[in-house]
Amino acid sequence: MVDNRYATALVIGSVLSLLATVYLSVAVGTEHWFQYSSPLDSQDLNITQLKDQFINDEFEEKVYSTPLFRLNGTLGLWWRCIQVPSQSYWFREPDGRHPHNESVDRTQLPDCTHHRGCTDPKMETQCLSFTLPQQFKTKTKGEEEDLLRTYLWRCQFLLPLVSLALVFLSGLIGVCACLCRSFTPTLGVGVLHFIAGLCSLGTVCCFRANMDLFHYSYKPSATVDWSMGWSLYLALISFPLQMMAAALFIWAARSHRNHYTRIRAYRVA
Repeated sequence: MVDNRYATALVIGSVLSLLATVYLSVAVGTEHWFQYSSPLDSQDLNITQLKDQFINDEFEEKVYSTPLFRLNGTLGLWWRCIQVPSQSYWFREPDGRHPHNESVDRTQLPDCTHHRGCTDPKMETQCLSFTLPQQFKTKTKGEEEDLLRTYLWRCQFLLPLVSLALVFLSGLIGVCACLCRSFTPTLGVGVLHFIAGLCSLGTVCCFRANMDLFHYSYKPSATVDWSMGWSLYLALISFPLQMMAAALFIWAARSHRNHYTRIRAYRVA
């Protein structure tokens, strides 16, 4: 027989664990961990060349870093994306006539701005995924191997997978405990959630440290602004949720054990 306090703690812990799993899964699958912002109306900006440079089959950070900085790129654990103008966009004549759908090459209209009659070009996002061999590729600093960035990069995509695997394993243990009508495995469930929370926090720390070293190796220009994206904040939110779930599971297991021990000692006496 389980006390209502312990049952409530288990339910709340399970809900927190589910929310943390959803947040971390969404964060891993999206590309908005880090984002860049740069003006696209520069005269020396060759968008076509930067786009071809970004989608190059050769996976080199030195190659895709410049398009990432200059074309409002976003970076995730498994994705890298850039924003480029669409092939065609709406154009309005300066004399105020009704707009008509005309395909215009923006490179042929360098002085065309919104105030002169042209609407801003429609932007489209192009993304490329990191393959598994690319994730394990050794990072370089000039011609030398950068072991620190290599291990940070590997940890930043392995740790969230470990965290999700631990939560999934704890869920299986919890289901087995319910089927066996045993409260003892709850302590193991709490410990697994505690380790999973540390892995989630380690993911955010490794990614943030890796980005600082990335900017140190490939310095963006002064016109490029960067900031952390919402995917990183989702991963960061999953850490306290997992820790609170772990605390509830561990508290329920230890309190139930102490309560059961006192009752048994009372009955013996």
